[in-house]
Amino acid sequence: MFNKILIANRGEIALRIIRTCQEMGIETVAIHSTADENAMHVRLANESVCIGPPSPIKSYLNIPAIISAAEITGADAIHPGYGFLSENYNFAAITKEHGIEFIGPDSDHIRTMGNKVEAKKTAKKLGLPILPGSDDKVTNIEEIKKIINKIGFPIIIKAASGGGGRGMKIVNKEDNLHSIISIASREAKSFFGDESLYIEKFLPNPKHIEIQILSDGQGNSLFYGERDCSIQRRHQKVIEETPALGIPRDKISDLGEKSSIAMKKLGYKGVGTIEYLYENNQFYFIEMNTRIQVEHTVTEETYGIDLIKEQIMVAKGHKLNIKQNNISQSGHSIQCRILAEDPKTFIPSAGLVENYHPPGGHGIRVDSALYNNYFVPPNYDSLISKLVISASNRSDCLNILNRALKEYVISGIKTNIPLLIDIINRKEFINGDYDINWLEKNLDG
Repeated sequence: MFNKILIANRGEIALRIIRTCQEMGIETVAIHSTADENAMHVRLANESVCIGPPSPIKSYLNIPAIISAAEITGADAIHPGYGFLSENYNFAAITKEHGIEFIGPDSDHIRTMGNKVEAKKTAKKLGLPILPGSDDKVTNIEEIKKIINKIGFPIIIKAASGGGGRGMKIVNKEDNLHSIISIASREAKSFFGDESLYIEKFLPNPKHIEIQILSDGQGNSLFYGERDCSIQRRHQKVIEETPALGIPRDKISDLGEKSSIAMKKLGYKGVGTIEYLYENNQFYFIEMNTRIQVEHTVTEETYGIDLIKEQIMVAKGHKLNIKQNNISQSGHSIQCRILAEDPKTFIPSAGLVENYHPPGGHGIRVDSALYNNYFVPPNYDSLISKLVISASNRSDCLNILNRALKEYVISGIKTNIPLLIDIINRKEFINGDYDINWLEKNLDG
């Protein structure tokens, strides 16, 4: 097993990884910016290295500094967490070039799945269902018009190298098509350094469903059910749960099996999440995330698995020794993302946490790096905590969640807790009658 793992991340996910490493008897190295010198992951790791000033470009995205930190401390592996460099194929390749194991898939798989066009091509070859649209990058209006003639309006234009909703535009008719394409191309160039686009048929009211994959790169691949991630604001997930409501279980099983077989064919190694849209009783591939997901917690709670531990094991070369028919899900789990932002204006809220008191009791898991008198820096993502509720059924889950959110105290900064309480008490959410547009239609002020 690895002797020492450097965690190339911060916040709750860094802390999450450290805890699993401690349980496995593996020493840990925390990296941090000057803004995070008092962060909890720095306190709990065996060692820590300051790698730069607050700016992510100069710290958590600084590949030479991270590699140097790993070499100086004698780390034999790097865990990237999620965000930052977790899906940077160059980082994965450089890590291995320096004789350090990257806890994640091969760089080629990261590169392929990180490009929307190549990912779609690969998914199609692997037998996954895809949306009608362009088979490759599109660069001019005439190509786009030919595609529209085949698939019809509405369409969605996406950045080929993008994510997070950036460079994404919906077009319902040909009016202003020129200008919309121009805007999408500029945004793609600005955010991702690549102005190329691709086109897909737009689904007006789908659910966002993802399949959790675990593969060892040695011919074994498993799926651990699905997650419904349809509660979103501006393409950013807010609440996730499993099992998904309103989708036949045989369809989920079939999709999971297809996804698992696809990863086996690909020779994929590590955890991964294949994301789909679901509408009119059909699934359509949209992307694959070649890392641990923010919402991996709900899968862990209902399947009794530590996905971080599994990541580490397969990265070390261990084969999966369990069969798919021996995997079963129990109960229901819901995760709420607690964000440091104004619940009405959604403006980020940095500052000093004056009082911190997480909820407790049966069925409650809190993944957070907050503590009393911790200063939330303005330099990073607004995610400060994940509240995860588990129970034997969804109704009990919601009752616990309602209580837990009201019990959760984070003072000194603004959070989205009032918004979350509002969401979970709406009849549509209670009944599971929501899609990816529901939140913005009903609650986005």
